[in-house]
Amino acid sequence: MTLFRLDASIRVEDSRSRELADIVEREWLTANPDAGVIRRDVGTQPIPSTAWGTAAFAGYTPEADRTADQREAVRRATELADELLAADAFLFAVPLYNYGVSQHFKSWVDIIITDPRFNPAEPPAIAGKPAILVTVHGGYYAEGTPRHGWDHATPWMQRILAEVWGLDLNTVVSELSLVGVNPALDEFKDLASTLRADAENRARELGRRLTTSSASR
Repeated sequence: MTLFRLDASIRVEDSRSRELADIVEREWLTANPDAGVIRRDVGTQPIPSTAWGTAAFAGYTPEADRTADQREAVRRATELADELLAADAFLFAVPLYNYGVSQHFKSWVDIIITDPRFNPAEPPAIAGKPAILVTVHGGYYAEGTPRHGWDHATPWMQRILAEVWGLDLNTVVSELSLVGVNPALDEFKDLASTLRADAENRARELGRRLTTSSASR
């Protein structure tokens, strides 16, 4: 049994998305102490923003005519795709940045899609496998709040992971992570504490469910 874990936070210390992913991973390892974990940290070791374009054009270039950069981009795409294909379950920890998708996560997705095995026109290579998406919001975007609808990241990530790649996806959302950091949010301290506990409990529950789902495949 192997878990693939991706982190996209640009922070290491005090990263809320990493904390929640750690909870999920602990549940996984408690049930699977001998299991392997494939780690990919695109937050601290980002995929170059030019890699996708280089790999994409390489696909239209005869192998003998490819440049050194194109060969390297194809090699990188193959390596990243291989990591996904080697896993039995998946954990993606991706915070919301500036109301949209983390550029680190987007660059990673884009280059993987250049691998023929992840061509969206073909049946998904990892379809049906269990996965958890952990995402963190500094503010509050729930229905009824002033900024409801400003989260332009989570729906896109869910579409890629669940609909394009066919994963059996569950999502953990942690809101108001900037309470205690941004004084403008101080009035939401009690709500933030409740939401934090709810997200941690959901991470534990889904971590246990991830183990069960993987074992039943």
